Amino acid sequence: MSPEPLSVIDLFIKASLLVQLVMISLMVISIISWGMIVERTRSLKLAVKSGNSFEEKFWSGVDLSKLYNDLGARRLAPTGMELIFMAGYREFARLRNQNGTTADAVMEGTQRSMRVAHSREVDKLETHLSFLATVGSTTPYIGLFGTVWGIMNSFIALGAVKQATLAMVAPGIAEALIATAMGLFAAIPAVIAYNRFSHSVQRIENQYANFVEEFSGILHRKAHSS
Repeated sequence: MSPEPLSVIDLFIKASLLVQLVMISLMVISIISWGMIVERTRSLKLAVKSGNSFEEKFWSGVDLSKLYNDLGARRLAPTGMELIFMAGYREFARLRNQNGTTADAVMEGTQRSMRVAHSREVDKLETHLSFLATVGSTTPYIGLFGTVWGIMNSFIALGAVKQATLAMVAPGIAEALIATAMGLFAAIPAVIAYNRFSHSVQRIENQYANFVEEFSGILHRKAHSS
């Protein structure tokens, strides 16, 4: 009668303490990274939707002061491009109302304010990306460490018996290889998500940068026309 095949849970239970800790760590890391993947997917989709909606309003010919007041009075907090617009227009209006401030000084302060807001919004978009990159690059090695340790223990135990068989060493090697599989299971989604999110962030960042340039041109004409 052939022995019953061992399940993954059986292999985990029979694994050494260090290999078990490696597996648990990889499982926790995988769960955390999946949570971040879901959160970033939602956040980036909202950023794209918000940016497109704001640009549609901005280029519809609405009065800039009215747009600024509407965003400030809205219950939902402004984000992304909206915040860049509000930072630039607020600084533009403040400097323009100061006596003795030249048009060039007004534009310099306005552009500086928008650059700061742009940088902060990009930092928000890049939240968790470094963690996903770290998971993608390190978890295969963590799993490989558990595999090497498990195989090493299997061969040490094998050397202590006079007559060795494959049935004696197979379970130890199998439990060790699970650690590598779990490392890859954590790493592959993280790498795919990181590459996808990096591309999305770059596109949104370019959209923000283009808006800053276009809005600066509009404010520049307003500053020099008065």
